[in-house]
Amino acid sequence: MANKRDFYDVLGVNKSSSSDEIKKAYRKLAIKYHPDKNPGDKAAEEKFKEAAEAYEVLSDSAKKQKYDQFGHQAFGPGSGGQGGMNMDDIFSHFGDVFGGSGFGGFGGSSRGGAMRGANLRVRVKLNLMDISAGVEKKIKIRRAIPAEGITFKTCTVCNGSGQISRVQNTILGQMRTASACNACNGSGKMIDKRPPGVGADGLEKVEEIVSVKIPPGVQDGMQLRVSDKGNHGPGGSAAGDLIVSIEEEIDDLLIREGQHLHYELYISFPDAALGTTVEIPSVNGKVRMKIDSGTQGGKTLRLKGKGLPSVEGYGMGDLLVHVSVWTPKSLTSQEKSTLNKLGESDNFKPNPGKSDKGFFQRVQDLFS
Repeated sequence: MANKRDFYDVLGVNKSSSSDEIKKAYRKLAIKYHPDKNPGDKAAEEKFKEAAEAYEVLSDSAKKQKYDQFGHQAFGPGSGGQGGMNMDDIFSHFGDVFGGSGFGGFGGSSRGGAMRGANLRVRVKLNLMDISAGVEKKIKIRRAIPAEGITFKTCTVCNGSGQISRVQNTILGQMRTASACNACNGSGKMIDKRPPGVGADGLEKVEEIVSVKIPPGVQDGMQLRVSDKGNHGPGGSAAGDLIVSIEEEIDDLLIREGQHLHYELYISFPDAALGTTVEIPSVNGKVRMKIDSGTQGGKTLRLKGKGLPSVEGYGMGDLLVHVSVWTPKSLTSQEKSTLNKLGESDNFKPNPGKSDKGFFQRVQDLFS
């Protein structure tokens, strides 16, 4: 991820570019580096993939917003379009950019092969403890599979390819286009024997329990791909994938910022002045922390390594404890008298030194 080029640089656009400008820039690169124009050129194929990956993020307003804020770290491994796209993914999106489903001839089919079934998508809710340690989830899905007892044979029209190819002359030279075979609906297979009660597509719906291992450090919106656990296509073609989207539950006490966690600690004035020991909640249970005497309200204390792990395995974040000194909203007459006497002492009058950082300096330290 560290060596990945900036998506705006890849497409030659900037953050203020419109969606039409982004699409136009991608279309230009896709034509230039299309594999049919550059047969056997691995460098062109990589640039083709790179442009498609950049377009998938920048053409989606939600993904673009995350990318603008966090860069490539906004997306973890396996998330849609951010982890190294394959040709099937790229060509399945071509209808949006080039209109229809025929640029390069792959549409929603697997490149050079039969059509795959549709992907299934599910959302999984995780709390901070799940995210910290990683978790294995059992997910119930309902998907289409070839019906019991059905048999298939190779399509005699497309000879099992699932596609009918044509060559057209264009301003760019000869371009090969392809469309799904009408005889087998792009599956490359035809039904040979069909048991009673089975539909024309040869599929039936079944329920399955799928085990999904979710690595530590995932973030809200990330996607994990479980291969071949989507729907099968007509004619018993290969199954699509199961896309698992992560939904992060909001914690009552801890606020997440990337790998770091934030906690707001309220202490009384006597505790701030005299010092005390408190318990701080963390994803791994409570942590005891010493509050030094003379602690000022607004001070941030850092518990190193008590945050969340990086999904790429690059260490742990910190738990940042923000100290707020609680001021009573009402006082008894005796409390007022005591505070008035204390207020007359020079020791209780504000006298910040160089070590007492102001608000702006604390903010600067927090993000440095």
